[in-house]
Amino acid sequence: MSSRLTGVGVGPGDPELVTVKGVNALRAAGVVVVPVMDTGERGRAEATVLHYVPEEKVVRVVFALNERSDRGRREAAWDAAGERVAGLLREHGSVAFATIGDPNVYSTFTYLAQTVAALVAGTVVETVPGITAMQDLAARSGAVLTEGTEPLTLVPVTAGAAVLKDALNGPGTVVAYKFGRHAAEVAEALRETGRLEGAVWGAALGLESESIRAAADLDGAPLPYLSTLIAPARREGGRGGKL
Repeated sequence: MSSRLTGVGVGPGDPELVTVKGVNALRAAGVVVVPVMDTGERGRAEATVLHYVPEEKVVRVVFALNERSDRGRREAAWDAAGERVAGLLREHGSVAFATIGDPNVYSTFTYLAQTVAALVAGTVVETVPGITAMQDLAARSGAVLTEGTEPLTLVPVTAGAAVLKDALNGPGTVVAYKFGRHAAEVAEALRETGRLEGAVWGAALGLESESIRAAADLDGAPLPYLSTLIAPARREGGRGGKL
């Protein structure tokens, strides 16, 4: 039988937001891999997974999750992680990789799957979707992501504040991921584009340290790396005005 590698989205951190299909995939796999940084602390994916599978089934694999500048070190870490997971596939036949959010949205799983597929011939790669941070923040804050014909633009601020500003100058709702280290630039972009009103940001969603605030409260101080921003579309014309 072919080896099977499954990327399972486990949501932003609240264990109640893992889908039934996600839980079933985690439990059905031979082992569950969770990514950890080389500092070794338990991440959100691991903490969430441990609500559903026993600790002895979980394998921690180091990824260069916090490496942005040294491409060589990052590539070496991906290769090492791929080799480790390939070995687990050969041993167990099926491996689930737990990722926060969704495995097809800015996920480490993408790079892992490419590496493992090249190492283990015939590997079947599949994904189980997960609830994203923007969905969770919208639910917790009351922000509406889209109405009618509005577009939705998702921007990782690691690409630079200029990319975010371009999106804010366009139509529809804009969501910014990973903006914590650039909070001052994000606040400036919101002010310059007139998109501050109604915008909200959140961090540590579903966790004890959760913070959800109006973007108008941004004072330029650094925030957690995985902070999420929603700048809703400008809406006029009342109910159904964008239909």
